[in-house]
Amino acid sequence: MSASQEKGFEPATGDGPEIPEGDEVRAAEVRTAFEGMLQIRRLTRADLADPGGVPAPWELNRPLRAVALALEAAGVPPSAVGTSGERTASGYRVCDGEAPGSVRVEWAGPPGSGATHDEEEALARCATVLRRMGWTALMYRGPRRRRFLEVEAPPSVPS
Repeated sequence: MSASQEKGFEPATGDGPEIPEGDEVRAAEVRTAFEGMLQIRRLTRADLADPGGVPAPWELNRPLRAVALALEAAGVPPSAVGTSGERTASGYRVCDGEAPGSVRVEWAGPPGSGATHDEEEALARCATVLRRMGWTALMYRGPRRRRFLEVEAPPSVPS
């Protein structure tokens, strides 16, 4: 039994340990969790023409987890941190956003990794994934002109 099976599946937020490339157990867990999320959408949004294209109430109550799962399932690499808290890999980092129910997506990496240079293109890819999943994703510039996405449910989604 893997460590994630012992404590339950958690999508990568970019603030955890590095996920080994080619980890088939992890890939299967991500696929299962993502398919489960899509099934929840189909069951709870059956009255909509495209129930898979709108976040379900479960996701609206756990947007950070839902956004991280969507990005990981799409194959976008998460960032990672080492045991001392230092960044060890470039990729997305998902954290709570400014507004209640919103999520912030950043492109983070170790010093000298080029993450700052790659962030506009990488965050545009993240925004495409999230918009396809029915989220509103807007790109902004924050401190030191670093870009980030502010992600939230579209205003017309009933909870």
